[in-house]
Amino acid sequence: MLQGQRSESECVASVSLQRLRGIRHIALDLDGTLYRGQTVFRETIPFLALLDRLRIGRTFLTNNPSKRPEEQLEHLRQLGIEAREDELYTSAHATIELLRVRFPMIRRVFLLGTPGLAETFARAGFEMTSDDAADQPDAVVVGFDLTLTHQRLCRAAWWIDKGIPWFATNPDLVCPTDQPTVLVDCGAICAALTAATGRSPLAVAGKPDPAMLRGILHRRGLEPRQLAMIGDRLYTDIAMARATGALAVLVLTGETKADQAARAQPAPDIVVPTLGELGSLLIRAKQCDC
Repeated sequence: MLQGQRSESECVASVSLQRLRGIRHIALDLDGTLYRGQTVFRETIPFLALLDRLRIGRTFLTNNPSKRPEEQLEHLRQLGIEAREDELYTSAHATIELLRVRFPMIRRVFLLGTPGLAETFARAGFEMTSDDAADQPDAVVVGFDLTLTHQRLCRAAWWIDKGIPWFATNPDLVCPTDQPTVLVDCGAICAALTAATGRSPLAVAGKPDPAMLRGILHRRGLEPRQLAMIGDRLYTDIAMARATGALAVLVLTGETKADQAARAQPAPDIVVPTLGELGSLLIRAKQCDC
């Protein structure tokens, strides 16, 4: 290499630092990124403290809509992660925003979801219809329903078969758990409804739908280049970030391994072993003249 020339890796690193320098807000995946199950990664709390020192905002993202926001926040606090309600964005929030923006005529919904999800929708001004065949909804909304009964599943299928539009809070087939069971998630429930009716949902909220990050951009008044998405899954976190124009940061503490990251298309902008390394990069980016 000639003197004064930089290697390709050095150029890539410089570009990454330039992009990191302009970051004003970070969207954080939860399980696999901040913790695994009930175990918080040792880099998590120092990384969040660093964001505070650098005055970088944060939003915690989850595709699990089953809990009320205060329940989600209490779960984080039990893990030692302090968060405010305005720092939490779930697939329930994304679904509500989707309906408000694209389908404002929908006010009454038949909801397959937990009491927590129903309460979140009610707080947003939606009315839940009953199981009665005479109580026709404007739409059917399907979520991760831990209280699902066969009777209510059949009622949802009946409304869908009648032509009522329907929506899903998230595409996940199963919810991760360290318990000896398989937690059937929203995507699997939707697959059953599609098989029974021949109709697919009009829209599926949650990751990897870019609208989930656009909701954060709208809330915070940000441009995509000012937002970084940090997660451990290529097909949700990274795909969503790239589709939105946000900085896509992959951490190798969860589902994705280094060899998978190297072959990924679309590729993440930055790959780090842990949040600790990302914190070091953020410090360099804020200090460097690049």
